[in-house]
Amino acid sequence: MSNQVMIYLHGFLSSPKSVKANQMCAFMAERHSQVELEVPQLANFPAQALEQACAVAERHQGKELAFVGSSMGGFLATHLANRFGGRAVLINPAVHPHLLLRDMLGSHQNPYTGECFVLTNAHVQELQQLDIRHINKPDNLWVLLQSGDETLDYRLALDLYQDCRITLEQGGSHAFDGFERYLADIAGFVWAKPG
Repeated sequence: MSNQVMIYLHGFLSSPKSVKANQMCAFMAERHSQVELEVPQLANFPAQALEQACAVAERHQGKELAFVGSSMGGFLATHLANRFGGRAVLINPAVHPHLLLRDMLGSHQNPYTGECFVLTNAHVQELQQLDIRHINKPDNLWVLLQSGDETLDYRLALDLYQDCRITLEQGGSHAFDGFERYLADIAGFVWAKPG
């Protein structure tokens, strides 16, 4: 059993079957098969998703942990890196996501799982209580941003993660166009030994 564990966290209304998750899984299987890769199906409600993600990390305490998260998964990965240590790569991460989700109240259907759910003010308030104001170890985070993100304002991430390594590409989209170009560098970053 490997001493290295990577946990990939998908975004809101996404799943382990997303394009980026599949690209990460294929790359890790081919190039880093010694690393145990966890790609959990997270709950549609962010506070519950954080509990699930923490439970996955807790199962692997004592191992070398790394996190990769996209959108809401980037928000969750920041929490996990703050709590459990380890390095994290955040792809167009959600910053202050309660502000985004308050405009998305009501019924939703996850396009990957087909699960229907209702997002309420209570869920948004839970998320507001989880808002991130401090990054414990900025050197352990790498933030990948594209200015063409049609869902999130990348400038919020530039502000919150200002002391972290940041790669900002002009154009692109919320899905982070060309993510596969970064797979080798992501693995190199999360398993790099501190200098």
